[in-house]
Amino acid sequence: MRIATWNVNSVKARLNRLLGWLADTAPDVVCLQETKCAAAAFPTAEVGDLGYAVAAHGDGRWNGVAVLSRVGLDDVRTGFDAEPGFPLPEARSVAATCAGVRVWSVYVPNGRSPDSAHYTYKLDWLAGLRRALAAEAATDLLVCGDFNVAPTDADVWDPTVFAGSTHVTPAERAALADLLALGLVDVVPQPMKGPHPYTYWDYRAGMFPKNMGMRIDLVYASGTVNRRVRSAFVDRDARKGPTPSDHAPVVVDLD
Repeated sequence: MRIATWNVNSVKARLNRLLGWLADTAPDVVCLQETKCAAAAFPTAEVGDLGYAVAAHGDGRWNGVAVLSRVGLDDVRTGFDAEPGFPLPEARSVAATCAGVRVWSVYVPNGRSPDSAHYTYKLDWLAGLRRALAAEAATDLLVCGDFNVAPTDADVWDPTVFAGSTHVTPAERAALADLLALGLVDVVPQPMKGPHPYTYWDYRAGMFPKNMGMRIDLVYASGTVNRRVRSAFVDRDARKGPTPSDHAPVVVDLD
């Protein structure tokens, strides 16, 4: 089974690219983030023509997540119990069971800056996610998405540039460690070139060709699923060309 996660940065703006990528890459399950699309307006028919059922969660402006599957889509759940909001809960998670694997697509709040209320919200949201996942951690589980946290200094192109900013603070990294403490494993893609498998590059000129990126799009697997991992890679080619997302997909192949 091939599973992928991709922050598409607007599913409507990137629809042709998404459809072409689905046809070429042929994932069985895809977790999307930042769809910026209400659930009712998601291009269900278009992806359905490629064989995918859709579970979408979105409010039509910002955020938005989805799970696409051609191997079953059962027990769909949007959000989680006692999910923090800002001030109300946002469309940041959707879960479904696909071919026996519980799959979560998550879009963690950005946090903006460590002195911002958005940062506190981010930490609260991650704590809430941990509580929700605790009930499923002993099952076949994959938690995929844009976590907006680089797990280590090796996951950013220059740690000194990010010092004092979000995405790299000890509290954010501790929140990821708390997720792994549930028994989850970080499925780290093998780099295609260079030492770090980055998944995000800012749109500013030169950041992508110079590989000045971050690894913030993550796949966390329960032990049973991690033992099935045959390969994992970042599809860097999907970040190339006209009007790309600023993220590249992460693709994981399971036995």
